[in-house]
Formats: sequence, C-alpha cells, structure tokens
Amino acid sequence: MLYLDHAATTPVRPEVLEAMLPYLTDRFGNPSSHHTVGEAAASALADARARVADVLGVRASDVVFTSGGTEADNLAIKGLAIGALLRRRDPRRALGTPSALNTSSTAGMAEPPVHVITTAIEHEAVLASCDYLERVHGMAVTRLAVDATGTVSPDNLAAAIRPETAVVSIGYANNEVGTVQDVAALSAVTAAARVPLHLDAVQAAGWLPLRGTGADALSIAGHKLGAPAGIGVLAAGSRLPLEPVLHGGGQERDRRSGTENVAGAVGLAVALERAEAERAEASARVGALRDRFARRVLSLVPTARLTGHPTRRLPGTASFTFAGTSGEAVLLELERRGVVTSSGSACAAGSDEPSHVLLACGIDPATAQTAVRFTFAHGHTAALDPVADAVAAAVAAVRSGA
Repeated sequence: MLYLDHAATTPVRPEVLEAMLPYLTDRFGNPSSHHTVGEAAASALADARARVADVLGVRASDVVFTSGGTEADNLAIKGLAIGALLRRRDPRRALGTPSALNTSSTAGMAEPPVHVITTAIEHEAVLASCDYLERVHGMAVTRLAVDATGTVSPDNLAAAIRPETAVVSIGYANNEVGTVQDVAALSAVTAAARVPLHLDAVQAAGWLPLRGTGADALSIAGHKLGAPAGIGVLAAGSRLPLEPVLHGGGQERDRRSGTENVAGAVGLAVALERAEAERAEASARVGALRDRFARRVLSLVPTARLTGHPTRRLPGTASFTFAGTSGEAVLLELERRGVVTSSGSACAAGSDEPSHVLLACGIDPATAQTAVRFTFAHGHTAALDPVADAVAAAVAAVRSGA
C-alpha cells in the first residue's frame, strides 16, 4: 500500500521517537515541579524551545508550545484580536504593536469593532476562529477573495486594512491545492500598516523557508514533519498583546496554560531540525517527481485539471479535479489499486459539501466534488509513473461504472 496523504499526517521519524522515548519512560517529570525530576524535564523543555527558536529565527521566549496547529492558529487569531479589544479598555494592559491597536475614538462616538482579516481559502481552524470572534465578540471580519490559482493579492490586502485591524491571518501555503503565497509582498503590506501578520505555516514547514518571512506570528504542527500528533508551536513576538485562550497554571509565560508535553516538544525540535536540514534537497527532488507525475496524469486523463498555482506550489502537493466522476469513488478505486490518498483536508473529511477552497478558486460545486489530492513525503524517491497509471485506471473505472 502506497500512502500519499502526507499533508494529513506523516509517520513519526525513527530519530524523533528515539529522542522522545526517555521522556515517555524514566524522565517523566512535570517541568513545573521544583525537584530534580521536574527540573530535568524543565531543562529538556528549555532545550527544545531554544532549538525550535533557532530554526524559526526567533527568540526562545517567543516560542509557545501548543497541542498542534489548530490550537496555535486559535491562539494567534483569538489572542491578538481579544488582546486588542482588552487594550481598548485599558491601554496599559499590553505593550502590543501600537498602530494595529490605535483605536482611540472621538468623544461621544461609538468605536468601530475590532477588525480581523483572513482569506476565503484558509484552514478550518482559522476560519472558525474568525467566525467565533464575529459571532461572540462582535468583531468585523474581512475574508479576502483569491484568484483562480488560490493566490491572495497584496493590493487587495492593503485596501482591506483599517485603523482598527488587529491581525491579518493568511496561510503560507494552502493545505488543499498547495498554492504558496507571496509572503514577502504580503508582509511588506502589513509591516507598512504596522498590523500584526500571522502565517499559518503548518503545511509550509519542511518545504519552505521559515526564517525571514516577515510574519509577527507563525504556526506549525509536529505531525506534518515526522513528529507525533498532539504537539505544535506558535512563534509570536513577546511584545504582541496575545491574550491566552487557555487559562490555568500560567505555563508558557502565561500564554498557554497546561502541563507541557515535554516528550512532544523534544520530538518536534528534532523533527523540525531534520526537516530544515533536508529542506532544499527534498524540495528539489520531490518537486521534480511531482511535476512529472502531474504531467503524466494530465496526459492520461483528458478531463483532469490541476488545481492551485501551476508553479508557485508546495513541492509535495498535486491536486486534481476529474470532471464527470466522483472524487470519493476515485479514491476507493485508487485504494483498491494500492494507493491511499484523500480528497482534501482531513479536518473536513466526511463532509458532503464541496471544498470551500476550490469554490473560492472559482471551480463549480459539481467539479469541486471530484477533487483528489496527492501529497508526498519529504523522503519520497520512487518514480510516480505507476501512480499516474493507477489514477488513469481508477478514473476510467469510475466513468465506466465498473
């Protein structure tokens, strides 16, 4: 069985498991405990934090360990937006980026609501966080449109920013179609406006540079990199007015309460270091294999359409629509032929609705429901011609009703 759904999750790397094992067995201490067992765990946690910070090019104090990418996205978006709201009530409450939070109003006039910007193609963790802020806190949310390739226009972003904008949240690379945004241009816009930019880099990590993006906050998830599920990071500048969404014992410098997952943090640090060390070679190798695979699928299946940007895309992602078929039926046929993949985001699996990403790219609902996504491992080396042949056979079988 060939597993080609690495955007959903990756197997744990052997060296990651080896590094984690002591903290799952004899070095089990709580890092908040003031005794030798707890102090050993705290030391391991501090070392993991420093190693992650080094890869990301941030200070160790900026690294917040979370339970994964979803929590990291929630903390960034809700934390910055609610932090802005609270700072309106008491400007001394947080240090923050002043212009993004410059919401002073004329006496006697109601202030405009705190404003958040995202795009129409974001992961559910981002979109649901924005929906929550809109629904519960009365904030204003702008969801930027994208073009047919899934690309966000820097000009449209600049036009959407308001004096009351508290955070802009954009995916570095899309989890369904693989389009990579021009983060240099986008971060230039937010920097000029002095508005915090949050990049969801969950899919980008291991494929794209994480240093020098211009982001003020950045999310990653361990299980996309060869670490286990259940560990992630939000790297956020310590001067950002980040209100916690989890309250309790004040761990992670009061930004995320809860006993830290020491083993997970150690594993994530190792996985991130290895992925970064291998990134350039892996991106070139897998990107070349992906391009050959895409060309073969498009030549063998006349109705196939490659979604996302044709060149500015993740090296390990190829997503197609197969008009006139059922994406779920094609997936079943592929699995019968030994290829396991998906129709898109695992977080939306089981939904009868067409992908919001494909709809935002202008693909009609019926065609959107024919989507199949192939995502490859960082270490993939085998030629993909047999997979392309299996795709053609699967689509033909679905069309014929066999």
